[in-house]
Amino acid sequence: MLLTITTDAREDKTDMSLPHRVRGVKVLKAISSPMRLHLLNLLFDKGALSYTEIMNQLKMQPSRDAGRFAYHLKFLLKANLVEVDAEARKYFLTELGKMVIDIAERVDKKALKPRGMLVHTSHSTLEEFDYNKIANALVREAKVPSELAQKTAKETEKLLQKSKIKYLTSPLIREVANAILIEKGQEEYRHKLTRLGMPVHEVAALIDSKDAPGAKNMLFKAGAHTFSEYSLLNVFPRDIADAHASGALHINNIGTWLLKPNEVMHDLRFFLKNGFKPTNPLQLSLKPPKTFEAALCTIFNALLHSNAEINEMQTCDHFNTFLAPFLRDSEPSKAKEALRLFLTNLNENTDASIGLDLTTPKFIAEKAIVGSQGNTGSMYGDFLEETKLLAELTIDILSEESSTIPMLNPKIILKITDESLTDDNTSSLLFKAHALASGKGIVYFANVPSNEEKNKTFSSTGCKLEPDITGDWETDLMRTGCMGTVTVNLPRIVHESEKEPSKFFEILKERYELANRALDIKQRILKQHAKNCLPFLTQDATGEAYFRLENCSNLVNMVGLEETIENFPSNDREENLDFAEEIVQNTLAFKQKIGRKHGRRTFPTIICNQQASERLAQLDIEKYGVAKTKFSGTREKPFYSTNKRLLLESGNIQPQSLALNQRLRGWNEGANLNVIELEHSDYKPEELLNFTKQLIQIQSVEFFTYNRKMTYCSNCQKSWIGTLNKCESCGAISTLILFDKFTGT
Repeated sequence: MLLTITTDAREDKTDMSLPHRVRGVKVLKAISSPMRLHLLNLLFDKGALSYTEIMNQLKMQPSRDAGRFAYHLKFLLKANLVEVDAEARKYFLTELGKMVIDIAERVDKKALKPRGMLVHTSHSTLEEFDYNKIANALVREAKVPSELAQKTAKETEKLLQKSKIKYLTSPLIREVANAILIEKGQEEYRHKLTRLGMPVHEVAALIDSKDAPGAKNMLFKAGAHTFSEYSLLNVFPRDIADAHASGALHINNIGTWLLKPNEVMHDLRFFLKNGFKPTNPLQLSLKPPKTFEAALCTIFNALLHSNAEINEMQTCDHFNTFLAPFLRDSEPSKAKEALRLFLTNLNENTDASIGLDLTTPKFIAEKAIVGSQGNTGSMYGDFLEETKLLAELTIDILSEESSTIPMLNPKIILKITDESLTDDNTSSLLFKAHALASGKGIVYFANVPSNEEKNKTFSSTGCKLEPDITGDWETDLMRTGCMGTVTVNLPRIVHESEKEPSKFFEILKERYELANRALDIKQRILKQHAKNCLPFLTQDATGEAYFRLENCSNLVNMVGLEETIENFPSNDREENLDFAEEIVQNTLAFKQKIGRKHGRRTFPTIICNQQASERLAQLDIEKYGVAKTKFSGTREKPFYSTNKRLLLESGNIQPQSLALNQRLRGWNEGANLNVIELEHSDYKPEELLNFTKQLIQIQSVEFFTYNRKMTYCSNCQKSWIGTLNKCESCGAISTLILFDKFTGT
């Protein structure tokens, strides 16, 4: 039914000639009736409605109330507060009608003079409730249309007033407004308005937790939790966010994904030449060092400040080469104690890798000297003894410090060139390094060429960089690093593909693309906000930022490969190895195709990631059950394989583990770390040295470390190689902790 109003020309003319205040009286008269005001409010809340819909909402009976309803509706139409859409046969508020509703509510508030609702704001202030602030926030934060924002704000106010709540807070108001948006079907706007943070219960649990005590750790966890939610809700597209949440992918360090790169490969020459300049101008800066002690102090301060701007590891390559000139005038005993203090401070304050050159390549030696007291104009050949001495002092200190409790940080990377293994000048250092590796310490060995064009650098995580951008080792390897890592859950694809190879590789390609898009997002956002997020790393270095963010690598890590090939497609070992190689070749094909879009330095790889390993295994068990999920570890602590392990068997490398390693050589481009497991405790340094000489000859083994289980007694603070059931020193049982040298857990 459509109500029409007929008027003659004389009536219209009379109305238009009325003074403004007379027409105002007419409007006021129109809203003087509670029924008509109710009708206006109804159209404001619900939008355009038909004649019948309005009557139903007002709970009026057509047979009984038609005349009364038509009278009130006609009054509003004549007052120009309501208009009719003849084609849609619906009535809607005019702009004047909306204005009247707004004014009526203001008058109502003033007339009633309520005590008002007081809001405890997020700025720690107490303010009187004002629905306009809700409407403004909806428009500002989520771009909600103005009319919808006003309606939502007013409904929020009505609901809060009805509840008679005593303690009103900003988060509660936001929750109510979001609930109303959900009721209106406006999920997209509600999504943008979600408040981030931890529930009260989780904050309380964090304070009570003994896992990471200390206010600093608690603040970091709380902040990382908030940024993790922000990334999943407002940064990543829904398909990437869902893939991470479900366990199809694992975005490493998601809490700081937008804020920090994973790793940095430092160029110590920059700090030795320019000194240390903190980001805070009120903090003490250090001039370019003149002595060995000052050089160590400068480097430590640089590492300490950059540690706040990275997620995992910072690497100081050619440590002994770049520092050798500063050792010339130092007394060996004093230099050793200064180096000991430096290493123990690093152990307490940051995760770091230190690259030691066993034999310094000529092209590095030519650019090693940055100037130090009394050394201007010297050739690097004058400092070969200092280079060797500094490497030996480093190994000696770690051996001494690890005599009771293993000193597993900083990580020592010994860089071996082709001639190093046969050079009599390096034999002593090699023996000491393998003595440390066979005992309670850990040493990483890198097989590096002496050719500049084939040079490469490693961090202790296995991250690897080569001169593959400009061809220059300084530009491509130094002052850059690894931007981020996204881990793909291979066993999940086995379940989803139902063990059909074609479907497996189709899903793998989709996941690889998702991982690449996530890495692109990080690169773009961090580049955009680098000055705010990385003030120390982006400090000026002769007209450019110190950290070459654009040269960073990105890694797509594969988790659970061993569990995948054991479960798919057959029980035949050789067929499984073929399938592993097929997985590698497919990801390399994806890289080549997608690389044109996502950049040259994004690599498929397999490196250790304990958090991804445990989280993804647990999610798969929850989804598919223990019986259908192939995993490593125990039911209480399940995990997936995430690194390449070589097993020793009767004094030789186990052929099966070496065969798998060979099939995975295609994943060595962006990272390559092999962990050699020592199955018993009586390996001598010379035996490990012999293994190292064998491994150097294997093309697929560029970077490796020796690992074994150890036992630590927290009661007497002593450690032993191997697994003990009872402390050999104090006899304690309950205080024994079994840990892995490689992971430190």
